Amino acid sequence: MSGFVGVIVSDSWLHSQFTQVELRTLKAKYVSVRTQSGQVTVGDLPAVFVKLKAFTEMFTEDEIKDILGESYKDMDEEIDFESYLRAYLNLQSRASARSGGSKNSSSFLKATTTTVHHSINVSEKASYVAHINSYLADDPFLKKDLPMDPSTNALFDLVKDGVLLCKLINIAVPGTIDERAINTKKVLNPWERNENHTLCLNSAKAIGCTVVNIGEQDLIEGRPHLLLGLISQIIKIQLLADLNLKKTPQLVELVDDSDDVEELLGLSPEKVLLKWMNFHLKKVGYEKQVTNFSSDVKDGEAYTYLLTALAPEHSGPGELETKDPTERANMVLAHAEKLDCKRYLTPKDIVEGSPNLNLAFVAQIFQHRNGLTVDSKKMSFAEMMTDDAQTSREERCFRLWINSLGVATYVNNVFEDVRNGWVILEVLDKVSPESVNWKQASKPPIKMPFRKVENCNQVIKIGKQLNFSLVNVAGNDIVQGNKKLILAYLWQLMRFTMLQLLKNLRSHSQGKKGKEIKDADILNWANDKVKKAGRNSQMDSFKDKNLSNGIFFLELLSAVEPRVVNWSVVTKGETEEDKKLNATYIISVARKLGCSIFLLPEDIIEVNQKMILILTASIMYWSLQQQAEDAEDSNTPDASPVASVDGERETVLASEVANDEASDQVEGKESPDGE
Repeated sequence: MSGFVGVIVSDSWLHSQFTQVELRTLKAKYVSVRTQSGQVTVGDLPAVFVKLKAFTEMFTEDEIKDILGESYKDMDEEIDFESYLRAYLNLQSRASARSGGSKNSSSFLKATTTTVHHSINVSEKASYVAHINSYLADDPFLKKDLPMDPSTNALFDLVKDGVLLCKLINIAVPGTIDERAINTKKVLNPWERNENHTLCLNSAKAIGCTVVNIGEQDLIEGRPHLLLGLISQIIKIQLLADLNLKKTPQLVELVDDSDDVEELLGLSPEKVLLKWMNFHLKKVGYEKQVTNFSSDVKDGEAYTYLLTALAPEHSGPGELETKDPTERANMVLAHAEKLDCKRYLTPKDIVEGSPNLNLAFVAQIFQHRNGLTVDSKKMSFAEMMTDDAQTSREERCFRLWINSLGVATYVNNVFEDVRNGWVILEVLDKVSPESVNWKQASKPPIKMPFRKVENCNQVIKIGKQLNFSLVNVAGNDIVQGNKKLILAYLWQLMRFTMLQLLKNLRSHSQGKKGKEIKDADILNWANDKVKKAGRNSQMDSFKDKNLSNGIFFLELLSAVEPRVVNWSVVTKGETEEDKKLNATYIISVARKLGCSIFLLPEDIIEVNQKMILILTASIMYWSLQQQAEDAEDSNTPDASPVASVDGERETVLASEVANDEASDQVEGKESPDGE
């Protein structure tokens, strides 16, 4: 495996202003200019900066030149990398001032991993430490370091080897990481530590975390603001796991008809929680509408009414009679503790309106007593609204892939969220820059139905330009929520992204325009790799039933990185249980290498040919990427710590998806996925 140390900046303050992903992006641009011209001058910067997404819509090249001219009189002056970073920060501050400051998304799953804001919320840190102390107290590897003292930096020290975050992900979504793939020696070498962090970040994406702006080196350094942002997302995914119709079909009680159920399916977990809270508040006569977990709950009244509705046996008149918000908050927490709710916040956090901690508190109440009844008619209706296993798996895969790209819109349910066309346009703009005509697009919320159709028509038009097979498919099919056609379109979009990445990487390494990558190329590459490693396994096709035991993929992973597979934990794959053990291990080992994949063990066991191709293509991409980086490292004098990729390509790396020929065609509406 090629070495990864990260980009080192000697000025510690300057270093702290960037994540490793950002540093590697900027370093790659800097090295590219220097390689072409022999040096980097001030005059080179406007052309470089104007192409960066942070500035492309904010400044023209001439405006950037004028701003740089305020600090540098000579455009021919040579600048080093740290001066280049300072120029970037100067321009960033101008951009922030021009836009009036950044706006944070209300969703906890969007952007707590950013370098714009570095302050640490002490209450949140204490709450997360308490959560970890509680849930991981008996873990064989971590119990020697627990409980942690929230008043110290023990949390930030403990995460540096990567084990704690991997374990926390498994608490949030059990079975995500095969713990046999986690390096758990007492003293880890840099390779093993980096593998743990790579496994952590790829697994975090696989449960729905947004980690676009954070890299392995940030975790190794224990950067507090980035770590707390990631931990916050993981914990909240755990706490909100049941806020959907599949896990809690009783939620259908919150709506009156089928249209409302469709709306419920498209809501984020936070919005479902607010809807549930208001449902109970209305029943007990609370007249206000709670729209957030901050200002609307600061006085504690909504909590008092909610707990009265859910647990009247523990309520008393004092909570409403007191005029002191802090005293009422104390009573609310005491009431909640009688329901065995963990204390995620203090009275001060309620009064000050801490949104993350209040959300966690309400989620705990929901978990312990949701107050919903079982209406047999509504329950059967809810079951009809849920998808079959295969459709559900594909929806999950596309949702996680889209969210991993770092587009502005967070997808909660693919079938609902893509119907206005906007999300797909964002993805198209990410994977095929300049393909979208934004002047002809309408941004949500969209009230006029024809505007949604216009968006979706552009989606179809671009798909045809990219040679997608879209016979008899129209934009209105997406607006109407045709699931098969939506899945078929997104599959081709993912396939296009992956094949373009493979093509570009191969042409880059060969120094000439690469030919198109075919499915057969991926199949042959995998078989050749395994054969050259001295192994006997081969796959006849991506639907070869012999693949179900997992041995071929373990041999392939071992072929691209000999030290990554621990053969002592591998089974022969003869029983269903052994097959599942191998499949789970394969996914974690691939993520540990650096493959960003979203398939499930069942996809390997059942030999789902689409997902088998996804896995193979992902391993191929990782292997070719390592070869390209090793070649550049050996040819660049100072490139040893630098991965020569930019942040946007790293983001798109999550698209490790390709397609098989059989499912590549969308021959009209009878068989949209070609099967």
